[in-house]
Amino acid sequence: MSTAPLSSTSSRVFKASRWTRGNLLFPTRIEVSPERVLRIKPRFFGSSEESIPITKVASVLISTGMLWSDIRIDSTGGSNPILSHGHSKADAVAIRNIIEHYQQGLPQR
Repeated sequence: MSTAPLSSTSSRVFKASRWTRGNLLFPTRIEVSPERVLRIKPRFFGSSEESIPITKVASVLISTGMLWSDIRIDSTGGSNPILSHGHSKADAVAIRNIIEHYQQGLPQR
């Protein structure tokens, strides 16, 4: 996790732990930018990406275990949520806080 201050053009990337299921060879990454939340799941050939625009994020659910946290990011459009597991508790809270920060910076419609 980087500790750089947030700006209107910066994005932050959070990587899941290799010690969790499904993340041994290719850990899942969550990238949060002012425009979107992006889940990147690398594979042997290519990667799988899901994104939700920041304006469409409805809620962020964090389920915390003894060591790792699961994150569920729901959208207002009813599309599939972004699911990721194996993040540290600090990263999960940081993801939620950054999303809320970017949402507050947007003009209300």
